[in-house]
Amino acid sequence: MEDASKNLTEQSYQYIRQQMEQNVLAPGTRLVNRKLAEELGVSAIPVREAICRLASEGLVEHIQGSGAFVREISREDLDELYVLRDLLESFAAGEAAQFISQSQLEDLQFIIDDLREITADLQERQARHTTPAQFNRWVDLETEFHEILIEASRNRLLKKVIQDQRTITDIFYALRQLKHKIITPASAEETCLGKEQLLDALKKRNPEQARQIMSEQIQAGRRDVLAFMRKQERGKHAT
Repeated sequence: MEDASKNLTEQSYQYIRQQMEQNVLAPGTRLVNRKLAEELGVSAIPVREAICRLASEGLVEHIQGSGAFVREISREDLDELYVLRDLLESFAAGEAAQFISQSQLEDLQFIIDDLREITADLQERQARHTTPAQFNRWVDLETEFHEILIEASRNRLLKKVIQDQRTITDIFYALRQLKHKIITPASAEETCLGKEQLLDALKKRNPEQARQIMSEQIQAGRRDVLAFMRKQERGKHAT
């Protein structure tokens, strides 16, 4: 009975988290236990437990007298996440350079090819930024790229730490909140070049170079995202 209850709570947690990551439950949205329970076909208890778990992770906030709401990740939150990512994933890249398999190298190349297709479309259309569909596809590919790299590090403890901290999913969840205008032709091209350089370092089995390139990629992402958020904040204050 206890296992069944845990499964329902986990099912509820994954469902709500996915809805948040896909921006179906956007920042500021009130989480109504009864409505979510009906969607899931469960009682309100596992939904309430799942929301408490999300609150403990900082993704949901409880407002006294009003209920639970999807929390908007702040610029400070993202800055701290990028610092943590740099420490953990740069190390993972160095480890991966020693242990990555041929099939994983091929998987990374396929992802880069898909990112290149999106970049080429932006350049051909002379678009200012990605479409919502392109943006979601881009974020999915970025997530997959980093997950393969961490798996390739063959370091179980490192993988567990990264999973427990949810540094990857939290970053890309936050990016979905910022919407599709964040990825421009210039930033897309820079990302593709960086990933191609990283893949080359992995193929050459060069840990130090892989570590350095990964760090540079993460810092570039940090710079672009925080600049975009500052621009958004200035726009809000101006209106």
